[in-house]
Amino acid sequence: MASSTDPSAAAPPDQEGPSDFDKLREPLIGRLSMQAVALLFAAVFVLVGILGFLPGITQHLLFSTGPRFSGEHSHAMLFGVFMVSVLHNLVHIAYGAIGAVASFFAGTVRVYFFAGGLVYLALFVYGLVIDQHTAANFVPVNTADNFLHLGLGLLMILTGLVLHVRLNRMSAEEVRDSE
Repeated sequence: MASSTDPSAAAPPDQEGPSDFDKLREPLIGRLSMQAVALLFAAVFVLVGILGFLPGITQHLLFSTGPRFSGEHSHAMLFGVFMVSVLHNLVHIAYGAIGAVASFFAGTVRVYFFAGGLVYLALFVYGLVIDQHTAANFVPVNTADNFLHLGLGLLMILTGLVLHVRLNRMSAEEVRDSE
């Protein structure tokens, strides 16, 4: 006997239960939304990387002497707050490109968020332990960058966890619906 929560149990005799398309549509939408979130993160990383090369948005870019590739001598400040360099900007663009590629595959989206979050947490710790006024600060980072890296690391890991739980829940529902 069908349970009262079974949608096909409440269907009138002239209607069938959920179609095969309906059973596949929800998991597909869930996977697509996970991939869309990754693509959104990727777009933001690429945008931030590009903005780091634009005078006015990035203060003290020093194009007259050439932008600094890396190091603590880069005085370029994205939005006047975050210390950046050519290397820093290229890393953001690369992160965005990796996220864009990862967004094509539901399984790699989780890896992108978990691995990316761990990298950003490592950058946070790196920024705390180095002397920001030495060659060890090759990325370069400042206090604002450190807290941004902490927030991004936590956000990416949390997003990966939420997406992981969602995907597992959808997979369990697919198995249950196929029985």
